Amino acid sequence: MKKDINRQNNTVGIMGWIDERFPLSSFIKNHLTEYYAPKNFNFWYFFGAIALFVFAMQILTGIFLTMYYKPDAAQAFASVEFIMRDVSFGWLIRYMHSTGASLFFVVIYLHMFKGLMYGSYKKPRELLWLFGVAIFLLLMAEAFFGYLLPWGQMSYWGAQVIVNLFATIPFIGPDLAEWVRGDYLVSDATLNRFFAFHVIALPLALAGLILCHLIALHEVGSNNPDGVEIKDTKDKKTGIPLDGIPFHPYYTVKDLIGLSVFLIVFASIIFFAPEMGGYFLEANNFMPADPLVTPSHIAPVWYFTPFYSILRAVPPILGSQFPGVAAMGLAVLIFFFIPWLDKSKVRSIRYKGTLYKKWLSLFVVSFIVLGYLGTSPSNIWGQFSSVIPLLGGVDIATVVARIFTFTYFAFFIMMPIYSKKDITKKVPKRVTMK
Repeated sequence: MKKDINRQNNTVGIMGWIDERFPLSSFIKNHLTEYYAPKNFNFWYFFGAIALFVFAMQILTGIFLTMYYKPDAAQAFASVEFIMRDVSFGWLIRYMHSTGASLFFVVIYLHMFKGLMYGSYKKPRELLWLFGVAIFLLLMAEAFFGYLLPWGQMSYWGAQVIVNLFATIPFIGPDLAEWVRGDYLVSDATLNRFFAFHVIALPLALAGLILCHLIALHEVGSNNPDGVEIKDTKDKKTGIPLDGIPFHPYYTVKDLIGLSVFLIVFASIIFFAPEMGGYFLEANNFMPADPLVTPSHIAPVWYFTPFYSILRAVPPILGSQFPGVAAMGLAVLIFFFIPWLDKSKVRSIRYKGTLYKKWLSLFVVSFIVLGYLGTSPSNIWGQFSSVIPLLGGVDIATVVARIFTFTYFAFFIMMPIYSKKDITKKVPKRVTMK
């Protein structure tokens, strides 16, 4: 029996002993050495591997931080200061975690943008895209729960504002907000449950979804900049895709080069600009939370600001801010529907017409502008003159935010129309090396 198994797996020695008890060799073959990826991957295909690395780094640095952090309202801020000042290299681990959180979102946003450019959500990769969007949602929740933990001024008041948004939901809002907080106000109970979600529940859920994402990816195969299925052209004798190359060693080396550049940028931020001008770490968060002193301007971390700006842009109806909350939630959830909104016959932006390119560019501009406006007070650009009809006395930034909120949603709502009418180019039968 032992010889048969070793012969089947073509392994001997320690690896053969392992293969008798665990399919290690077949796993390596299926997912690395004999997983054939398109040979024309470009710059945009770095970010999936980098995202996986950052996730692992966040887990490891988070484990270290929990050794010293105290999830107690009276001690939380002091424990963070203890990590920064008295724990050997504690400042480095904390900055790695905080910088890693921001760069995680940078990488995820670029990874999602790659999917929008090259149609990685189209058949047969719909489920792959859905797993990815679910990861994005959980990552936002993970970041939000972690945001409160330092118990600084901005953490406390930012969490207060965000949690209070639940109270705007008709009928169940106040009870739901109280349930989320665990108290009538953001308090020690809130800190404890946010800590539990941040370090246990959501990381486990994220790990499971990432695993499902990778399994789905290797089941249907990777997309490529041409949007051509390499499985359609295989060698008749070997069954190997003619335009495919083994993921290892070719793309592992490629990803290591991209990761090296990323780590240079990462280290530069940590050692020279860990706060990034207040975008990564706000000045108010270096002061302990004070429920009696409200900051002059309360804003979430930069990666939430596009959606926060949408919240502020939607005017209240009958004194309720629920329409803005609903719009903010829809701004995220609408990504789930993209596989069925895009009616184009081609995947890649290389072969799509000018209509899709213009709408995608407008969407990117909208996202960036909304992100910037979300970091600033609504009166940053002043107000329209009182003599202007309808707009007199209205904040200029608010009007701009409303315009770009409209274009943000128009990108999705109009997609079935412009993607169907778009004049596309002929897609090659095999991948190109552009």
